[in-house]
Amino acid sequence: MSSPAVPSVLFVCVHNAGRSQMAAAFLTHLGGERVQVRSAGSAPADAVNSAVVAAMSEVGIDISAETPKVLTVEAVQTSDVVITMGCGDACPVFSGKRYLDWSLADPAGQGVAAVRPIRDEIERCVRDLISELGIEASV
Repeated sequence: MSSPAVPSVLFVCVHNAGRSQMAAAFLTHLGGERVQVRSAGSAPADAVNSAVVAAMSEVGIDISAETPKVLTVEAVQTSDVVITMGCGDACPVFSGKRYLDWSLADPAGQGVAAVRPIRDEIERCVRDLISELGIEASV
């Protein structure tokens, strides 16, 4: 018998500079090699939001080297779970995929103090997702 496939998760928001970057970082941090993680945006920004980088640094996760990536059809097709965060109709939909929409405040233009509660809510959502996927969180 072969081992079960590693689930793949794609986080999508418009700019791939805030919410989807935080979610991908938390899932990578907590899921390790037990899950494949991607993030993308329908209209990617030039850089990850500096307040988001700072807020993640506060919880020991460094995303300073991350760059926003454009959402591709291939990224959606090769993912088992697609989680959208406010990208609306720009997200392609394929049958056989599990789609979730997390309604989260947008950290764009916000300071670190405003980003912290968004970060904490994303961590809660990611921990719930890990449980649903049957993956044991590493921390």
